[in-house]
Amino acid sequence: MPKGQPVNRVDLVQRGFVKPTPEAEALRTELEKRDVRVLTEVFDGHKHIDLSIPSAKLNVEVDGIHHLTDPNQLLADLSRGYYSDKLGYHTLHIPNELIRTHLDQIADSLSLASKTLEERIRVHLTKSSK
Repeated sequence: MPKGQPVNRVDLVQRGFVKPTPEAEALRTELEKRDVRVLTEVFDGHKHIDLSIPSAKLNVEVDGIHHLTDPNQLLADLSRGYYSDKLGYHTLHIPNELIRTHLDQIADSLSLASKTLEERIRVHLTKSSK
């Protein structure tokens, strides 16, 4: 990137410079230990998603406090969630602090919930193909 040029997150992610936050990485690791396939920093055409579980059509955003205290960020998150909904994905927002204090419980719950969602999708697809 040329020196002095403005930098945006999309450019950084595409060039491999953006890594998941420590909290998102910790959650990914714990989910993978529970046999959940997780993708990180996925671009859905509108935004980058911290963690995605495609088989369950579930996106997980691991958010800092500004996502709850900055009204502009809150509105942006609501707007961005609309695009995930259009693609058939649920989006779960988890504050960083909860990942730091309840990682195992959150990973257990997300693992079970994602497997339930996968089963619902499988059943729905089986019924629609008949």
